[in-house]
Parts: sequence; C-alpha cells; structure tokens
Amino acid sequence: MALKSYKPTSPARRGLVLVDRKGLHKGGPVKALTEGKRKTGGRNNKGHVTSRGIGGGHKQKYRVIDFRRRKWDVEATVERLEYDPNRSAFIALVTYTDGEQAYIIAPQRLNVGDKIVAGEKTDTKPGNAMLLSQMPVGTICHNIEMKPGKGGQIARSAGTYAQLVGRDRGMVIMRLNSGEQRYLHGNCMGTVGAVSNPDNSNTTLAKAGRNRWRGKRPLTRGVAKNPVDHPHGGGEGRTSGGRHPVTPWGKPTKGMRTRDRKKASNKMIIRSRHAKKKR
Repeated sequence: MALKSYKPTSPARRGLVLVDRKGLHKGGPVKALTEGKRKTGGRNNKGHVTSRGIGGGHKQKYRVIDFRRRKWDVEATVERLEYDPNRSAFIALVTYTDGEQAYIIAPQRLNVGDKIVAGEKTDTKPGNAMLLSQMPVGTICHNIEMKPGKGGQIARSAGTYAQLVGRDRGMVIMRLNSGEQRYLHGNCMGTVGAVSNPDNSNTTLAKAGRNRWRGKRPLTRGVAKNPVDHPHGGGEGRTSGGRHPVTPWGKPTKGMRTRDRKKASNKMIIRSRHAKKKR
C-alpha cells in the first residue's frame, strides 16, 4: 500500500498524509467474527479516571483475530484483506477447506487467493505458521508466542517483525525490532513474514480532530499548570520544569525502569534493548 496526499482545500487537508487503502475490502466485517466493544473513557469500575487522555472516538466493532494458529495441517484460502480500526495492521479473512472462517493478521506480500497453512513444520512463505524450532535460522516472522499455546504477543503492529538468529538447547534466539535478543521456547508458534501496512509510521494526521476521532483527548503540559496541579507547575515566566520529569503524582517517568528483576521473563533476555550499540 502506498501513501496518498490530498489537495490543499483546507489547512487540515494541506498536510494530510494517509495510507491508500483502495486494495482493501469495501464492506463490513463478518458478523460472526465480531464482538461488541464498549468505551471506557479511561475509567475503572468505580468511575475513577485511571488512564488520562482517553475519551470520545468513533464507535468500533472488535474483530476476533486468531493469534494462536493452532488449526494444523488444514489449508486456508485468503478471501480478502480488510481494515481493522482496533490495530495498525491490516487483517485477512481466510476460509479453511472445512468451511471455517477466521481473521488473521495480514503479513506483507499476502494477496487474495493465496493458500496458507499452519502446522508443526510448513514452507517458509508469508502467512504460513509453524513452531519456532522448525523455522530456518534467519527467518523473518511475526505474531510470535511467548508461551506455547497462549497466542502471539510479539510483533503484531504494522510493519514489525522479529528474526530468528539461532538455536540453543530446545530454545530459539529471536532478535526483536527494539534490538533486544531473547530466548523463546521452541514449541512456540510464529508466522512467516513481516506485518502488513509498513507505511503506517509515515502518515500525518494534520489536525487535532483526527486524533479525537481515535479517542485521544488533549493533555495539558505539566509546566503550563500551577504548583497545586503538577510538580512541574509554577515559576516566574516560562520554565522547563526544574527537575527530572515526573507524573502529576510525582513518580519518575521518561526512562525510569519499571520491570521487576525477579520476573522469569527477564532471565530470557540475552541482550537488552537498552544496551549501547557499537559504533
């Protein structure tokens, strides 16, 4: 998919750059594969705001995506590619030979009419899913499980992917987009190819209203507030905060590490994404 710009008929249109979605399905989703989706407005079950900056936005239907890909050795045909308002990637509607339909995350170079299959070991073509232990070293993949059978958690956003760079004692070594290298169990599933819609990061919304349609409300900078409202507030004239960045409740932000060192997941990391790159 390419990017498209618009004629400057208004200030907002002048800078607008969006992904051209003319190759996608024009109608609605398959009703049996959708669920209702309620807005929270960033509030919990007590009505208290726990996530600021959330509210409004266009009404959406949630598309049920098959992240597990555990329907093994049954060939499926790609019926169509669709837009999904719940994620940055495109999705593909596939029909299995037994008549069952499902949505999957569409990888790059997957076209209507293509045949895909999931299994213990399959061909390394975009859309096919297999165990990480059976993938050739160097394979680009996405929708990768962290626990066998749980469903894909890694590399699901538009344009993302991970690369299998080695094997070691029943585990595989994956290099993620962040630069992190980590062990994953060989019985975890992964899907061959990179995620579709790589141009998503090059779009320009051009006006605040388009963010409001996405359910994002404006947030006031802390330095623009009074001291009673934010730790960065107050001061004579314009200030830059005068301290390391913190939340409105005084907790450090922008770089403070919050991961629990005792969690087992940390032990699987070979090379941190924070490690300094060699020049």
